[in-house]
Amino acid sequence: MRTSPGSFSAPPSDTEGAAEGRAAAGGRSVRTRSQHQRRKRIVQAAAALASRGGVEAMQMRTVAERAGVALGTLYRYFPSKMDLVVAVVGEEIDLLESSIERRPPGASTPASRAVDVLMRATRGLMREPELADALIRSLIMAEVQTPFGDRMTGLLLRVSADGLTIDQAGEEQLDLAGSLASVWVQELLEMLRGRRTYDQIQRRIETAANRLLVDI
Repeated sequence: MRTSPGSFSAPPSDTEGAAEGRAAAGGRSVRTRSQHQRRKRIVQAAAALASRGGVEAMQMRTVAERAGVALGTLYRYFPSKMDLVVAVVGEEIDLLESSIERRPPGASTPASRAVDVLMRATRGLMREPELADALIRSLIMAEVQTPFGDRMTGLLLRVSADGLTIDQAGEEQLDLAGSLASVWVQELLEMLRGRRTYDQIQRRIETAANRLLVDI
């Protein structure tokens, strides 16, 4: 029904308003899911390129083409290559955390549980040595803040101190877990350079964990 000039249309009923709200929420949900899938596709494309040719192969245009998105879309998600590298690292840590949740370390001491986690991470990264080398080197030289150190520290705290989180940990506990994470990164670099074997890394990580986590 047409309304006369200057009059207002009747407001929607409660039922109509609820339906519109559900439709809007559903639309947002679809968009969010689509954005998540697009972002994941971009990160996977970047990781695949890095695994073959290092960070140099992660050219933004090439990543966009492989992921099937416009270059402008890629830059909206990741303003720089380093942001993309950080996202790939985050994806690797997600995989590690999922593995730990499915199969928590069962060792009896904090140090042994931490070693279990770090050696699992080593095996996972070394399945793609080009990718591991590219990511670790890039993060060491990064000019942007990365979550890598904090996430590894948090993971070590959780498994070695019965679920302790970064927010709950004391300064000394954070320092000890962070130091062990730093030792692992350095040892991993040495392995990638051909200066360490897997067994040597494990022995050195065990030594560091036994010293650092004895009172955690």
